[in-house]
Amino acid sequence: MGTIYDEDEVSNKNINAHKTHDDHTDQLDAGASFVLKSKGSWIHSGYHLTTSIVAPPLLSLPYAIGFLGWTAGIICLVIGALVTFYSYNLISLVLEHHAQLGRRHLRFRDMARDILGPKWGRYYVGPIQFMVCYGAVVGCTLLGGQCMKTIYLLSNPNGEMKLFEFVIIFGCFMLILAQIPSFHSLRHINLVSLLLCLAYSACAAAGSIHIGKTSKEPKDYSLKGDTENKIFGIFNAIAIISTTYGNGIIPEIQATLAPPVKGKMFKGLCICYTVVIVTFFSVAISGYWAFGNRAEGLILTNFLDGAKPLVPKWFILMTNIFTIMQLSAVGVRVFGDSSSGEFAARNVIPRLITRSLSVVIATTISAMLPFFGDINALIGAFGFMPLDFILPVVFFNLTFKPSKKSFVFWLNLLIAVVFSALGVIAAVA
Repeated sequence: MGTIYDEDEVSNKNINAHKTHDDHTDQLDAGASFVLKSKGSWIHSGYHLTTSIVAPPLLSLPYAIGFLGWTAGIICLVIGALVTFYSYNLISLVLEHHAQLGRRHLRFRDMARDILGPKWGRYYVGPIQFMVCYGAVVGCTLLGGQCMKTIYLLSNPNGEMKLFEFVIIFGCFMLILAQIPSFHSLRHINLVSLLLCLAYSACAAAGSIHIGKTSKEPKDYSLKGDTENKIFGIFNAIAIISTTYGNGIIPEIQATLAPPVKGKMFKGLCICYTVVIVTFFSVAISGYWAFGNRAEGLILTNFLDGAKPLVPKWFILMTNIFTIMQLSAVGVRVFGDSSSGEFAARNVIPRLITRSLSVVIATTISAMLPFFGDINALIGAFGFMPLDFILPVVFFNLTFKPSKKSFVFWLNLLIAVVFSALGVIAAVA
């Protein structure tokens, strides 16, 4: 794998597990042997984790809190942070355990196949993970188009170009980015992405505070709609928050780490959740405080009153540019022959075709469904809740088999039951 080992740090067990993986490299598909290169440090995992969690869907948080109100909204944000941080650490422990036994899981579906059985990996986890990753591409393409349209309206308030046209333009940009061959090769982009998410989150919070202080419109924090709509709104909001905290590729990120991996993911998650706390809570609280239940699915939309900017034009322009740049760190799946070189025609051509076709379809869907907040809710209900809230605790209990009298067993069982119920209700909502 081209990895340099620290002889003082690597145990014989980890070396043997890694050799076992190397001996079977020729049996893996290109997605495993290329995309998941085991060369990264814990800092790299921090970049990958932050980019996969702290992403533009956080700009929907004020909209979600609008369905919940102040108290319930903050409580849901806190619970989401605690449960996902806990769940992601459980996944990391499960991955380490199986790696030490000589079964290194490179992807989520590999874990499911080994722990739950082949049918669960193939027909449940695999499709869910595909939907989550593909839904992220759809959402990011839509958001990129929305940001480009905002920039267009700043320079041409009476412009006649429609949102779907900007979605197509951004989709063409994604076609180029989709050809990056290796997940590990995104580490430098993800470092820049980490800085960009801090930048546009700070801009979103600062813009909201400025508008909140200067606006003469009364702030309305009441829950809108009749009882039925309020109930569905609550579960819709929970699904949006689940999407915002969702990751879906923890095994893939851990697979990029150079052995030994023990403790590295925890350090990476600490970096990630430091950024999560700063960005999520600042944007959510300031956005809801400034706009109340008028907060849009994309909070940056509230910075324009029709075509009239509520903050300086350069500020809106800068915020949207930061957001567009951060959207560039999007990974897509690869299909090819692992026995050929990474840049061999046997792999470049299928990668070009499959990824291009994937982006074209995602762009078409984005142009048809211009509702960013609702797309986030849909992805959360069907994808992130089972993948990031339910399966990690199930995997842990089945792998380590904690005593039924232990706190951990019952905590994991409670999380699985509660979020299974929430996922079903949110899917209906």
